[in-house]
Amino acid sequence: MNIVFLTLSRFTNISDKGIYPDLVRKFCKEGHNVYVVSPMERKFKRSTTLIIQGNLNILKIRTLNIQKTSNIEKGVAYLMLEYQFINGIKTYFRDVKFDLILYSTPPITFSRVVRFLKNRDHGRSYLLLKDIFPQAAIDSGLISKSGITYKFFRNAEKELYKLSDNIGCMSAANIRYILENNPEIPAEKLEINPNSIEPVSWSATAGQKREFRAKYNIPLDATIFVYGGNLGKSQGLEFYLKIMEAASKDSRVFFITVGSGSEYENIYSFIHDRKFRNSILIKELPRDEYSNLLVCCDIGLIFLSRKFTIPNFPSRILSYMECSKPVLAATDAVTDIGEIITQNGFGHWVLNGDLQGFYRKWNC
Repeated sequence: MNIVFLTLSRFTNISDKGIYPDLVRKFCKEGHNVYVVSPMERKFKRSTTLIIQGNLNILKIRTLNIQKTSNIEKGVAYLMLEYQFINGIKTYFRDVKFDLILYSTPPITFSRVVRFLKNRDHGRSYLLLKDIFPQAAIDSGLISKSGITYKFFRNAEKELYKLSDNIGCMSAANIRYILENNPEIPAEKLEINPNSIEPVSWSATAGQKREFRAKYNIPLDATIFVYGGNLGKSQGLEFYLKIMEAASKDSRVFFITVGSGSEYENIYSFIHDRKFRNSILIKELPRDEYSNLLVCCDIGLIFLSRKFTIPNFPSRILSYMECSKPVLAATDAVTDIGEIITQNGFGHWVLNGDLQGFYRKWNC
């Protein structure tokens, strides 16, 4: 089977790790021919490139900057993306007939590409729904529901759902939300397709853990909480800062934050200005280095803004699970990630903002 995967993911090698490279590698191992189409942002100063590795073809299309850039450039980049993808497919894959058209959100603006491929190849289309947009932007305060921007993206969202033969949702709460807010979608279109990875065994010896603690001046008997991943508005990290401040004199706990995002500088200033001795902030790490750090920690943290009305399901939980770390989540009341964590016995959940509840749970 010939599979085309439309994505914003940056991976360039079949050996890369992550939810999308692992999925692509699974298809390749099963003998399918996979064609990945993804951006090559202009900041990398490279032209459009086709990478061929066995039965995997990765087309990196030169685009404007999409990540870590201004909202104006990001918006223009998203608008141009469909045309650039279509032109790239016509140029490099014009003789390939795709049986499966696979794509993920973000972005929600892939409908032209999907329609072009369906009309050309008559393949089956499958949406991996990882982001419910534009409602996520409304919940984050980025756009107004009464504005033209919302109307544009809401129409794009409905069009993409309509074009999709199947929609894979991350959890049962995602399915309920989509059906309740889009009653025109047949229920049989939707199925649970959770975030997943190809797990790797990670471990650390007692000696390595002692060396890790010595490196960061962490007491041997302190419980190490780690938060890794995107440091953005959507995570509701104001609560995380309150937790760190409330526990700043407690030598029994230590907080390690790893990642990048719009809130990185705020977190750095918060920790630095207050001279916290039990909190450190580390820039985003390569995956292997991050996993080696995780295995030396004790508890993985998950945060989501309590303002969310959509059921997000952060993929960062997979890294914690892969390294056999219990999870403590502080989220909104809509997502079912807390229910899944507690029912499966690998962590606890509290409502984002419930400081006393958070204290009780970490002492369980």
